[in-house]
Amino acid sequence: MSQIHPSAVVSREAEISDDVVVGPNCVIESDVSIGAGSRLGANVVIDKNVKIGANNQFFANCVIGSRPQLLRLDPNTPIGSLVIGDGNIFHEQVTIHPSIYPGESTRIGNENFLMVGVHIGHDCALEDKIVMSNYVQIGGHCKIETGAWLSGLAASHQFVTIGKWCYVAGLAGINRDIPPFLIISGHYPQKVRGVNERGLNRAGMSEQEKENICRAYKKLYRQGNVLLENAKALAAEDGLDENVRAMIDVITKSSEHRFGRYLEKSRRH
Repeated sequence: MSQIHPSAVVSREAEISDDVVVGPNCVIESDVSIGAGSRLGANVVIDKNVKIGANNQFFANCVIGSRPQLLRLDPNTPIGSLVIGDGNIFHEQVTIHPSIYPGESTRIGNENFLMVGVHIGHDCALEDKIVMSNYVQIGGHCKIETGAWLSGLAASHQFVTIGKWCYVAGLAGINRDIPPFLIISGHYPQKVRGVNERGLNRAGMSEQEKENICRAYKKLYRQGNVLLENAKALAAEDGLDENVRAMIDVITKSSEHRFGRYLEKSRRH
């Protein structure tokens, strides 16, 4: 049986698994489902149209699924939903917004760790095993790939893609797509500092895979010339593995839009 504190306000239309713990003063709205083993600390708000998987932990004062922050969004305008996978940890004051489009969703994957004050904007897609330190701010429509690590107070523009197993330094301002496996710091413009070797280890890569990524990094970023031309030259080589291809793919896609964010091509307004 669910352990729901007497002070919590839970909609009769919410579906809560038997062993979920709901702390004091929580509010759970209608059309919410919460999977087995999940825990809500004090004052957590789960708004309408939120689907939460198993074994998620929400610390005090999280606000999950509240309406997106858009000036033009009327309070009665239909919006989409928020879908959260399994095994995520959301520390105090994390906020996540649903999609602004009816029938579509903001999506959070599995085993992500979001620290104090992290904000995820509407229509974002987070994959798995992502770490976001205190007060990371992610604008709407962003994609964060598996294993990315964002340090404190880093922020992203809307429609940015942050590649898998990369590292974003604290206070960075990200306004262009980031290829996988890199270290990024600074802002406007952000700068590539090297290969995230710790991320490669976290990913469980072989020595050969690591060597291939480091070699590709040098050809892309350390031999001068225009980055896109370097990427095209590297793409023409034989025997490239999937990791190097992924690096090339992000560089090529981001070049298709003048702001260096390939997801801008999906902008509807």
